Amino acid sequence: MIKVEQDVSLKPFNTFGLSAKAAHFIAFTTVNELLEALKMIESDQQLMILGGGSNILLTKDFDGVVLKNELKGIDLIDEDRNHVWIKAMAGENWHQFVLHCIENNWAGIENLSLIPGTVGAAPMQNIGAYGVEIKDVFHSLEAVEIASGKYQEFTAEDCEFDYRESVFKTSLKGQYIITSVVFKLDKKPTFNTSYGAIQATLDEMGVTELSIKAISDAVIKIRQSKLPDPVEIGNSGSFFKNPTIDNIDYEGLRAEFPNIPGYKLPEQKVKIPAAWLIEQAGWKGKTFGEIGVHKNHPLVLVNYGNGKGEDIKKLAFEIKASVASKFGIEIIPEVNII
Repeated sequence: MIKVEQDVSLKPFNTFGLSAKAAHFIAFTTVNELLEALKMIESDQQLMILGGGSNILLTKDFDGVVLKNELKGIDLIDEDRNHVWIKAMAGENWHQFVLHCIENNWAGIENLSLIPGTVGAAPMQNIGAYGVEIKDVFHSLEAVEIASGKYQEFTAEDCEFDYRESVFKTSLKGQYIITSVVFKLDKKPTFNTSYGAIQATLDEMGVTELSIKAISDAVIKIRQSKLPDPVEIGNSGSFFKNPTIDNIDYEGLRAEFPNIPGYKLPEQKVKIPAAWLIEQAGWKGKTFGEIGVHKNHPLVLVNYGNGKGEDIKKLAFEIKASVASKFGIEIIPEVNII
């Protein structure tokens, strides 16, 4: 029998460390418990699915039902000469899952080390870092339709992956709860060290023989040097997505801002680092009482202790407006504002 709790503080369950209460709170550890919980929820009740709480900004109390995903388990379900298929339950901690794969010499996600959140959130966001995205290693996922309680399998094509996007953030938003994900990983690694400071960090670490653990260690070192630990300073990692613009617009901006960085994409598109735009707009390191923009990484908005979600939301939209005013570029929050 599942336990329904009332007026539960969500402060321990969001990495911003924001104070907010849930009117009703249910943690589920099995799919049967999830199905039981869904049967109890009234059609007019608001529903929030909570994983690691690393991608939400709580601006007020939640007058509905919070379902906390605590599904656990990692299994090797198939393999051939070159690949393994690994099924991980959605409530598994993402970074711990990455480390588990590295220990077993299953390659492909080592560049995604230390990304906060759960396995279930990874395909929803199509998380990515240092030249790798979930869609590169994704095989399939299972999810429960909230309205019917029916199980459904989704292929990569079904998920409609895009940059930090999937069908679960667009046309199917709020309609499914992901319960497990299957990843197709490599037995023989292909090392991806060309993105960001990975190679320079490997050199600095004195690594002479490449391995997936060495790359993971380098990524962890880079992320720890740039990003604050949510245990010490409340944050949700990168708050905004990197914007993509047409090449012709990028060339126009370069005429005005010669140092503007850009990464060429297919179809005459260019991705611009949102961190650079925010820093150039003058926000890096700014503090406003209990909240602010991190001193080392302008993409990270922080709660220094007793900040309010509504104030962080207001700051985010002020940053958004100033970047649009200076560069004519819209930056979109990656974080779900609730």
